[in-house]
Amino acid sequence: MYPTVIIAWLDKVFQISTRGSSVRTEVLSGITTYMTMSYIVVVNPIILSATGMNPGAVLFATCLASFVATIWMAVHANYPIALAPGMGQNYFFAFTICGPIAYGGYGFTFQEALAVIVVAGVIFVIGSFWSVRSKLVECIPSHLKCSTAVGIGFLIAMVGFRWGGLIVPQPGTYVGLGDLGSPEVLVTLLGFLTTAILVGRNIRSALVVGILLSTVVSVYAGYSKFEGFFGIPTDFYAGVLVADFLGLFRQPEAITAVLVVLVVDVFDTVGTLVGVGERAGLMVKEKLPKARQCFLADAIGSVASGLLGTSTVTSYVESAAGIAGGGRTGLSAVVTGVFLVASIGLFPLIQTITGQFESEAGQALYPTLAPALIFVGIFMIRSIPKIDWSDPYEAIPSFLTIFMMPMTSSITEGLAFGFIATSVLSFVTGRGRQLHSLVHVVSIFFLMRFIWT
Repeated sequence: MYPTVIIAWLDKVFQISTRGSSVRTEVLSGITTYMTMSYIVVVNPIILSATGMNPGAVLFATCLASFVATIWMAVHANYPIALAPGMGQNYFFAFTICGPIAYGGYGFTFQEALAVIVVAGVIFVIGSFWSVRSKLVECIPSHLKCSTAVGIGFLIAMVGFRWGGLIVPQPGTYVGLGDLGSPEVLVTLLGFLTTAILVGRNIRSALVVGILLSTVVSVYAGYSKFEGFFGIPTDFYAGVLVADFLGLFRQPEAITAVLVVLVVDVFDTVGTLVGVGERAGLMVKEKLPKARQCFLADAIGSVASGLLGTSTVTSYVESAAGIAGGGRTGLSAVVTGVFLVASIGLFPLIQTITGQFESEAGQALYPTLAPALIFVGIFMIRSIPKIDWSDPYEAIPSFLTIFMMPMTSSITEGLAFGFIATSVLSFVTGRGRQLHSLVHVVSIFFLMRFIWT
C-alpha cells in the first residue's frame, strides 16, 4: 500500500504522468545523469587543489553546492536538469583568478577567488529576479536554439571520444585515431556496443547498464582498481565560509574577475538550458517555461559554491544523458541531487565507477563514462532537420554555432559566433528589425569581448 501511495504522491507533485513519464523512468534517468556527471566529484578537487585548497574540502563543497542547486531546480522548476561546478570555470578559478600574474593570472588567493564567486552569485540572483536572462532565452531565434542543442550534442560526443581514447591529439591534424588495442579503447568499445544493443531494443536503462557493465569488466580485467564503497574525506569543512571579501576588493582586477565569472556563467547556462530544453521537449512556443526559476537555481548554487568552498555551479549538459533515458521532471533531478550529496561518503565507489585511466601522453581518461556521452551526442543532433539549410540567414549562423562548440570546447564561444553571424546577416538580408534588440546588444558584447581579449 505504502509504495503505491508514495508513487501516486510523486506523480502528482512532479506531474510525471502528464509529461509522459513514470517514476521508474525518472529514477533511472536521475541515476544516469549522476553517473555521467560524477566525474566532477573526482576531477574538481584535483583541479582546485592547485590553488592550495584542501581536496577533501573541495569534494565536500562540490557535492553539497551541487545538491542545493539541483534540488532547487527540481522543486521550483520541475525540470530534469542537474547543476554542479562547471568544467572550464574551475580552470579559470584555479589558473587565471588564482594564477601567477607573471603567467597572465590575477594572482588572487583562493579565499579571494571564492569571494569573487559569491559576489558574482549575488548579481546572478538579482538578475534572475529582474528576468533579464529569461528574456534572453525568449528572444533567441529558433535556428540558434536548434543549433545550440546540436552543438552541445557534438561537444558532449567529442568529450566522450576523448575520454574513451578513440581520438587523441596529433601534430598537424590536431586530432587523430587512438590505439584501438589499448585498454581504455577496449573498455569504451565494450560499453558502446552494449549500449547500442540496448538502445536498439528500446531499453530505457541502456546508458546505466552500459556504464555499470564496462565498470565491472574494467575492474575484473585489472584495468581499473576497486577502491571500496564508503569513505569520508578528512578536513571536509576546511573551505566553508573562508571567502575573503576584504582581500578581494583590495585587488585591482576584482571587478574584471567578477564580470568574467558573471558573463561566462550566464551564457553557459543560457546555452545549456536552451539546448537541453529543446532536446527534452520543454520549449513552449520557442520559450522555456519557468526560465526564471532555472536561473535562480543557478544563481543560488553559485552563492552556495563560494560560501562552501568551490568554483561556480552551473547547469550541466550531462543532464541530457538522463533526458535521453526518458527523464522529463524534477524527480530525476532529485535523484541526481541525492546521489551527489551521498557522494561525500561514497568517494571510493565514485573513483571506481569513473574508472580513471591515464594514457601514454599522461591524459586522464574515463572510458566507462565515454559511451554514454557519445550516445547523448547522437540523441541531441535530432534538431538538425528543424534548421532551414537552404536559407543562408539560418544556415551560416547555425553551422558556426554547431562547429565552434566542439572545436573550442565551449558553449559560450559557439553562441558568440552564432549571435554575431545572425545579427550581421539580419541586416544584410533586410531582417534586422525582425530580431529582438537584445540579440543585437548581445552580439555587440560578444564582438567587443573578442576585440578586447
